[in-house]
Amino acid sequence: MTNKKIGVGICGSFCTFGKILPVIEDLARNNQVTAVLSYAAHNTDTRFYKAEEFVRDVTEATGREAITTIAQAEQVGPQKLFDVFLIAPCTGNTMAKLRLGITDTPVLMAAKAHLRNGRPVVIAFSTNDALSAAAGNIGELLNRKNIYFVPFGQDDPINKPRSMAALFDRCESALEAALEGKQLQPIVD
Repeated sequence: MTNKKIGVGICGSFCTFGKILPVIEDLARNNQVTAVLSYAAHNTDTRFYKAEEFVRDVTEATGREAITTIAQAEQVGPQKLFDVFLIAPCTGNTMAKLRLGITDTPVLMAAKAHLRNGRPVVIAFSTNDALSAAAGNIGELLNRKNIYFVPFGQDDPINKPRSMAALFDRCESALEAALEGKQLQPIVD
């Protein structure tokens, strides 16, 4: 994929930050990538990353300042900033809000603004309750127009039997398929 304008919404599934940074770096080699950070991703220090370090690494990977407010994210729609919008990692909380049309973070506002233009949103989720509480939200979003998923699978079936995560190495392929109006298959691996 080359010469695309790609938005990457990053939510607070902090344990996957190390997996999404290489994806962003790869995408940014041949495309214009802009990060959109949820408040949790932008402000929360964790055992995985200090917020300031993560924001620095994302800025270095994209070569652009991240969108960090709802007001900035609202411009995604009127200015048609992206060809495709990837939410990676997407938490179960964000999927639930996306399903219900709640726009209380920059990532959700960017997704809503992007969808209003009939453009694809691709979800790369990571959630410990994909096979329990979040299952209904995943099912509902699978049936929504212009919403696609990065293929996913159980990430630790023995210790976390209800947990699933996107196969982050398939993000670019999922974006390419979504730009053609197709869901990358198989969706569950």
